[in-house]
Amino acid sequence: MPLMAQALLPVFVLIMLGHLFRRVDFPGGDFWPQAERFTYYVLFPAMLVFKLGQARLPASAYGDIVLLVGSMLLAMTLFLALAQWFWRWSGPVFSSVYQGAIRFNSYVGLAAGGMLLGDEGLSLTAIAVAVMVPLLNLLCILMFSLVATDEPVRLGPVFRAIGTNPLIVGSVIGVVWSFFEIGFHPLIGGILEPLSNLALPMGLMTVGAGLQLKALRGASLPFIVSSVLKLVAFPLMTAGLALLLGLDGLMVQVAVLLASLPTATSAYILARQVGGRCPTDGGYHQWPDSAGHRVHSANAEYSLVGI
Repeated sequence: MPLMAQALLPVFVLIMLGHLFRRVDFPGGDFWPQAERFTYYVLFPAMLVFKLGQARLPASAYGDIVLLVGSMLLAMTLFLALAQWFWRWSGPVFSSVYQGAIRFNSYVGLAAGGMLLGDEGLSLTAIAVAVMVPLLNLLCILMFSLVATDEPVRLGPVFRAIGTNPLIVGSVIGVVWSFFEIGFHPLIGGILEPLSNLALPMGLMTVGAGLQLKALRGASLPFIVSSVLKLVAFPLMTAGLALLLGLDGLMVQVAVLLASLPTATSAYILARQVGGRCPTDGGYHQWPDSAGHRVHSANAEYSLVGI
């Protein structure tokens, strides 16, 4: 079996297992939504602190990540502006297309990065996520203020959400722990390690449990364009930028992985708050992302920023 298939197969199997278990209502009740919350608030932060805290990355890696992340976000923003000039969507529609094409699901990215790229890849992914999430939210808010609303956009709630996001907090703690080479007491390591080991498989299974492929039915042209740009154009653009910047190796793999991830569910919530296009269904606001997740505002309060 090819090496790539060996790396990808466990990821897809775990996702489909979660989807299958949810379809047959196993283990029942509200297990999967609660498992997702537990993974997001407990398992992933523990994994980030533990894995990043043990990483020994060169100082140049941080600068390279910031350079590559900033370049890929700027390039995609310019490309989307060109797409808007061609299709001439209304402001609210374009603001949602913009989010759909540029946001990424960091929850999936951390799980896939750890499974596919190992501990060093996971460390680089976590640092890239910590850089991308604030920049993406600022870019999306700027785009909303320019094209979708005449009202002033409040930055306070967004900055508070970034500052309290468990993935960001875990990444920052892990980076500080690594930078000062503090190390883990056996007792602390003995607690964090099993939580860390549980995070990736549980995270991928909860992603599968959240899939609703029927959400892709009746997709509109803006949705199709946004998905193609996100899943095809953005990864190719990122790979090209990495070559132009003279970067290679694991860092480029991490950047391409993040660029090819499905859209974050938080895109819906921000769009609904500041005037993007957000269809509703049955009293619950719903919007399919590029992976077929259907986002419910009733149970997505913890996904405001970063996933």
